[in-house]
Amino acid sequence: VQLQASGGGLVQAGGSLRLSCAASGSIFRINAWGWYRQPPGKQRELVAHIDSGGSTNYADSVEGRFTISRDNAKNTVYLQMNSLQPEDTAVYYCNAGVLTTWYIPPTDYWGQGTQVTVSS
Repeated sequence: VQLQASGGGLVQAGGSLRLSCAASGSIFRINAWGWYRQPPGKQRELVAHIDSGGSTNYADSVEGRFTISRDNAKNTVYLQMNSLQPEDTAVYYCNAGVLTTWYIPPTDYWGQGTQVTVSS
């Protein structure tokens, strides 16, 4: 199973970006998806999470500005990021809990990371 993240880039403060992460390989079902970020010199942190039923939760710092969504048919998760601020600058990683068969518990997979840089 591989996760391919895309959509990062350089944007001015107040702008928007949409990240995508597509999973490929031997996939029976994807349970939960998550987007994490790692700012320069800091630890990786959870940004947004969406479970198999579509319930979402967000870090306080992005609540109301970011929206996570999923397309189960495409095994893809998205992160719409609006009103971006310089403090959102980080490498963004996607994470998925993947079932390769119905009888084996899910395994966590990570994407390669995509850089988001917000200029002031």
